[in-house]
Amino acid sequence: MKILVSCKQVPDPDIKAKIGDDGKTISNDGMKWVPNYFDEIACEEALRITKKTGGDVIVMCVGEKASQTQIRKMLAMGAISGIQCLTANTEEDDGAYILAKIVEREQPDLVIMGKQSTDNDAGQAGQILAEMMGWPQACYASKVDVDGDKVTVTREVDGGLETVDMTLPAVITCDLRLNEPRYTSLPNIMKAKKKKIETLSPADLGVDETPKTRIVAMTAPPERAAGVIVKDVDELVAKLRDEAKVL
Repeated sequence: MKILVSCKQVPDPDIKAKIGDDGKTISNDGMKWVPNYFDEIACEEALRITKKTGGDVIVMCVGEKASQTQIRKMLAMGAISGIQCLTANTEEDDGAYILAKIVEREQPDLVIMGKQSTDNDAGQAGQILAEMMGWPQACYASKVDVDGDKVTVTREVDGGLETVDMTLPAVITCDLRLNEPRYTSLPNIMKAKKKKIETLSPADLGVDETPKTRIVAMTAPPERAAGVIVKDVDELVAKLRDEAKVL
């Protein structure tokens, strides 16, 4: 089985992001970049599937050259190789168009992606990719079982759990509870440095690099107001009723 896994470089969620001077991008000053955690879950699941069925896991990434560090992380997990489309445009809808061209070229049996990226949380790349390919999709997967050309996915929905049966090829996006990504050992990190990463441009894939969406502005969330100590219950009720308007 051939599985493609997507990888996106995102700001470290443990570091407070700062808006750049242009008011439209995240500042690189003091910022640490990491693989999108949901994509690591996707890679882990792909490796578990191929351990049972045989086959290869290939990482695909849309981003600037620096994101190769994040691809290497997944190669250290066990993926066999990587494909990177070099572009500064990493918006999810634009990226999905590029990923679709990579999928068309590689013709995998299965595409596994994170359910969303932790930078903009749009959660739409997998759905756009599946629509463009005309493939069945199962999003927010918490359990995946592959049997031949059939795949059964348990997915999390508002009302509980839903089980979906699909025929391969298909697209799956992974939720947090699907698995725990493996630790990358030093020997595997060293081996990953020798694994191949093919670099392409949007032009190589026949994709117009002009952004389809435009970020007008970014603003930081308002600072949280300091708490207030009240003297008694009557004052608390009055503030909840007259100021907070929750009563």
